Amino acid sequence: MPDEFRAATGSSGASDGTGHGARPAPGEDPFAWTVRARRARQRAGLVRELRPRPAGSPLLDLAGNDYLSLARHPEVTGAAAAAAQTWGAGSTGSRLVTGSTSLHAELEAELAEFCGFEAALVFSSGYAANLAAITALTAPGSLLVSDAGNHASLIDGCRLSRAETHVVPHADPEAVHKVLDGHGGQALAVTDSVFSVDGDAAPLTALVEVCRAQGAALVVDDAHGLGVLGEGGRGAPHAAGLAGATGTVATVTLSKSLGSQGGAVLGPAHVIGHLVDTARTFIFDTGLAPAAAGAALAALRVVRREPERSHRVRAAAILLHERLTEAGLRAGRPDAAVISVRAPAPEDAVRWAAECRAAGLQVGCFRPPSVPDGISRLRLTAHADLSEEQLEWAARTIAGTAPAGAR
Repeated sequence: MPDEFRAATGSSGASDGTGHGARPAPGEDPFAWTVRARRARQRAGLVRELRPRPAGSPLLDLAGNDYLSLARHPEVTGAAAAAAQTWGAGSTGSRLVTGSTSLHAELEAELAEFCGFEAALVFSSGYAANLAAITALTAPGSLLVSDAGNHASLIDGCRLSRAETHVVPHADPEAVHKVLDGHGGQALAVTDSVFSVDGDAAPLTALVEVCRAQGAALVVDDAHGLGVLGEGGRGAPHAAGLAGATGTVATVTLSKSLGSQGGAVLGPAHVIGHLVDTARTFIFDTGLAPAAAGAALAALRVVRREPERSHRVRAAAILLHERLTEAGLRAGRPDAAVISVRAPAPEDAVRWAAECRAAGLQVGCFRPPSVPDGISRLRLTAHADLSEEQLEWAARTIAGTAPAGAR
């Protein structure tokens, strides 16, 4: 169903008429094509739904990204409330006008020091941080080498950069080497540290060796590594010995292990200064709300004080993986907190997730076009506060509701 798939992913010009198509006649609805596109997505099993969650959900959560269980920590929520009372509900402007507070400065200093980098710059989201890092550190004529499994924000950064972009096979440093070897100009390799769909880790040590040998820079999106990997949760670059290294920049999100919202770019001070001057998602975006900055700062201080949280979340992910594979399911071994369990088809994944939810378990459901390999799966996330009994029950529930062909 190639035409349906193009329509479902938002492409125009599908031959069956489900895309944008010809210009409508005067007086006709110019957005009528969106109805046709939705019907195509329905036929392909790709319609998404918004499900507002209650404040006190009875479901056991294996879908959210609150890896260290800090989103409801009293110190974190108390800091958010105090920041809102002190600074107001919003930041009131861009960071360069009125959107910077002392909380932003404290967060940047402590985050950089914790992760082992010289400086940091906080953005309104991890998505904005990734767009900034890629677009501000390249130019027309630059070369970008991007892993095929990278997050959408990295992909969009490559598209917006106007640099020559090569997508290489997943987790393949040799492929990166081959592309870099044929280019004599400025070059930047881009990778997730932990890939958000399957939960596998990038070969960072090999990648940085390739980049150094070719005179290229490396940007690492550590959204799923911060708080989970490295000494006390200092992140994947820190664990790989890349923190503070020349030619290496990391991006992080504050919305996963730190239980808040926002993102940051970490790197040498001169690189961060360059982003302040040139990154469009920094200059023209409203700054991160003070409540989110205060919450992230409080969460970071809890992580420093309680490094065992990172050990607990990794142990939970390993136990869940073991129980799922013992039940015969095709579960990817987690390198951090994400476990992927393959489903036979998109509609199977949707039904599987619905049956888990009906049984009291919230799981993620990833389908095309959100997954780069086109394979539907349940995406599970481990949390630091999950007990062994909860993990055992979750594995039994997932296995007991598995569709035919999942094993």
